[in-house]
Amino acid sequence: MDTSGIGGLLAFVLGWLIAQTGKLLGDIFTERRMSFKQAVECFTRSGGMPSGHTASFTGLTTFFIVKYGIFANITVLALAMTIIVVYDAVNVRYAVGEQGKLLNVIASDKAFKNKKLRIVEGHTIPQVIVGAIIGIVIGLFCGNVV
Repeated sequence: MDTSGIGGLLAFVLGWLIAQTGKLLGDIFTERRMSFKQAVECFTRSGGMPSGHTASFTGLTTFFIVKYGIFANITVLALAMTIIVVYDAVNVRYAVGEQGKLLNVIASDKAFKNKKLRIVEGHTIPQVIVGAIIGIVIGLFCGNVV
């Protein structure tokens, strides 16, 4: 039975779960107290350390490299998607998050009736690097075990 689909899915999901758990533990460590609602919001938010997007896509890509090699069609596709996701997280979403913060400052004026935008954060380079390390470790594990 070919388990590559299960292994790839496992690498993707584990990469995201471990990165998001790291984010949650980091916030618990710094905040000391956190309600259940805050914990859920922290666990599911985008942005922050480490990058869950990078961890999940890097995990999947690494899994495919281990199973099929660097030049297999599926690996090339996964690598292309990983590059797009990481580029978007570092450039587009990061810029949009910064613009959202600035717009919230402008909107705090009474003329705007204190309307606040939901800010979707992107990632810094160190956040992406840590996410990539998590993904590579998970991808190697899943590629050699599953």
